[in-house]
Amino acid sequence: MQERARVFSYAVTLDRDWAARSDKGGSPLPREEAWSPEHLLLAALARCLLTSLEYHAKRGGTTAEGSAAARGSVTRRESDGRYAFVEIDAELDVTLDPAPSDIRELLARTERDCFVSASLNLTPSYVWTVNGQEVA
Repeated sequence: MQERARVFSYAVTLDRDWAARSDKGGSPLPREEAWSPEHLLLAALARCLLTSLEYHAKRGGTTAEGSAAARGSVTRRESDGRYAFVEIDAELDVTLDPAPSDIRELLARTERDCFVSASLNLTPSYVWTVNGQEVA
C-alpha cells in the first residue's frame, strides 16, 4: 500500500484594490508598481531557499541564517513563443553554525526541497557563499 504524501495548502486573496492577504494573517501586501508579480516570484524563491536551508540545517543540528538575492530574465521562449522566465540566478550568503561536514549535500537538499524552485519550468542557477567561502 502506497503511503499518502503530506499536503501543504496555501491561500491568498486579492481585494478590489489588489491588496494581497495571506490565509496565515499578517499585514496585507498592497499593490505597488515596484512589486510586480515577477518580483514577487523572485522574492518567493529567495525566501523559499532560506526556509529550506533552515529546515535541513536544523534537522542536522546546525543553525542557519543569511541573505539571498534573486534576479531573472523574461523573454519569449524559443520552445513555444510565450513570454516566461528563461533565466533565474539566486545568490545566497549564509552562516552555518557549526558548519556541517557535508555542506554540498545540505545545499543540494536545500535546492531540491524548495517548493518554489521545484514548481518552475526552469532550474535556477545557484551561487552559495557559506561562512564567507564560495561553495562550488
